[in-house]
Amino acid sequence: MPHFPKPAEGSWTEHYPGLGTGPVSYRDSYDPDHWQREIDTIFMKEWLCVGRVERLGRTGSYFTREFPWAKRSIVVVRDRGGTVRAFYNVCRHRGNKLVWDDYPNEETAGLCRQFACKYHGWRYDLDGSLTFIQQESEFFDIDKDTLGLVPVACDVWEGFIFVNLDSEPRQTLTEALAPLAGGLAGYPFGEMTQTYEVRSEINSNWKLFIDAFVEFYHAPVLHQRQAAADEAQKLAGFGFEGLHYELFSPHSMVSSWGGMSPPKDPGMVKPIENLLRSGLFGPWDKPAAINNNQDLPPLVNPSGHRAWGIDSFLVWPNFMILIWETGWYLTYTYWPLGPSRHLFESTLNFVPPENASGRAAQEFAFSTFKEYAFQDANTLEATQTMIEGEVVDTFMLNDQEILCRHHHAAVQEQVRAGERPAGYPWMPASDREPRKGQR
Repeated sequence: MPHFPKPAEGSWTEHYPGLGTGPVSYRDSYDPDHWQREIDTIFMKEWLCVGRVERLGRTGSYFTREFPWAKRSIVVVRDRGGTVRAFYNVCRHRGNKLVWDDYPNEETAGLCRQFACKYHGWRYDLDGSLTFIQQESEFFDIDKDTLGLVPVACDVWEGFIFVNLDSEPRQTLTEALAPLAGGLAGYPFGEMTQTYEVRSEINSNWKLFIDAFVEFYHAPVLHQRQAAADEAQKLAGFGFEGLHYELFSPHSMVSSWGGMSPPKDPGMVKPIENLLRSGLFGPWDKPAAINNNQDLPPLVNPSGHRAWGIDSFLVWPNFMILIWETGWYLTYTYWPLGPSRHLFESTLNFVPPENASGRAAQEFAFSTFKEYAFQDANTLEATQTMIEGEVVDTFMLNDQEILCRHHHAAVQEQVRAGERPAGYPWMPASDREPRKGQR
């Protein structure tokens, strides 16, 4: 798998000449017509991550997911054979939502032997087949074999559950995830079952939050108050430069420094961080399950840099996985709710703690993360209100913002084409081959 080291002179962006270096329009982040085309050509066509297999630990375990942008609801379940399946959450009798609790629009989860409709009692097995019709003899020419739940394309990669709302997906999940599927295979995601979750509706376009998390150029400025005073001044003066950027069309990744622990200089962190041995980069004491960085998959820390702290992978179109050197991972998902509104979901995933101090370290990392994340969210809501005014039509992006440029270009390309192209114009075949002197 080729990797592109940054040349001694030049930029990361120069590896992808078709991407360009000019100003970028952000009209795609507030225009209603463009938003609807994104729904039609991307979200109704692509593989979307909806959760982890740990949520389906037993036969009959299930959870629902609401997709208001598609006016659809699905139920994801582990059947009697252990297969993870997905179905549209609608009864075949009169169209009632099949699985819900007190409020029909809220998501739910649980354990059952079968699904029973609240309205008239029709029942469905875990494989979606219709097993019971109340007063079946009163119906005309009915065939239960043709009235099972409508299936949704569903597959699992490394424990992540993906669905595709297209009735005939044009790619398998493995094909859609290439080359990330191979480059991240084997990372111990399944060991990290202690989770902490955040969900919030954000008053910004879904792409703007992705922009914030595919570049760390903003961190020394926006988040400087979260660091110790001396360290904040040092970071602001130094700025940010990524260790590695790579585009996998349409996926992408950035590798960054940071996260070494414990700090040699106590002045680098706040007293509470020293006390709990934890902070934004997670608990300092790495779990034994992932204590050897030499065993990491090839796409993790691709530059092999000694100061590596985090890799952030954008899995097209709206899912992110962040792998931290300190032995945990973070996910982000961005669900569009409108041109200027989206649902942000994040899950912090750790190896289960062995004692109270380990739990406290995880809880503190979670608390610190929320402080940073919602500082970003607040900034993005301010961005949304300004770009909608159209006072400024285009915006300048630097080399550290190459993934912002790439994601907007990928979205617009698919909207224009109506389907995912075989290859993007900024990724000529020659750029996919290893260059002289590469690792």
